[in-house]
Amino acid sequence: MKEWKVVTDSPQKTKALAEMIGRAVSAGTLITLSGDLGAGKTTFTQGLAKGLDIERKVTSPTFTIMKEYKGRLPLYHIDAYRLENITQDLGFEDYIDGDGVCVIEWANFIEYVLPEQLLNIEFTINDDDSRTLTLQGYGEKYEEVISKICTQWE
Repeated sequence: MKEWKVVTDSPQKTKALAEMIGRAVSAGTLITLSGDLGAGKTTFTQGLAKGLDIERKVTSPTFTIMKEYKGRLPLYHIDAYRLENITQDLGFEDYIDGDGVCVIEWANFIEYVLPEQLLNIEFTINDDDSRTLTLQGYGEKYEEVISKICTQWE
């Protein structure tokens, strides 16, 4: 597992980092996002969408569970917040292993469907209202993405 921490001091910087990641990922990418409400998970996903050349406005799928966007690669945006304690087959495997990029907010609520290899990003709100994003790459593909992004970012 490779880990990298970055502090962003504005939503624009969070989006810029996410856009770089969107340009670096390939089909079959799984990104899980964790952090408190308002920490920047949807803001991150908006930047990721820009990196995937998605022109449609990205909004939180909290009440719809999943939204799909078309771009260079499809983006499957899942919000699992309301899925805690649900154990039935929800069909997410088709999106997780699919032809696009799958982003899951609150993935801890559906850990039972997650593969071992993924990119996890944990958002922490700092006292000065900046955000610390901890990127954890599990698997060679994701370790390479982190290495590429942290080299470009610095």
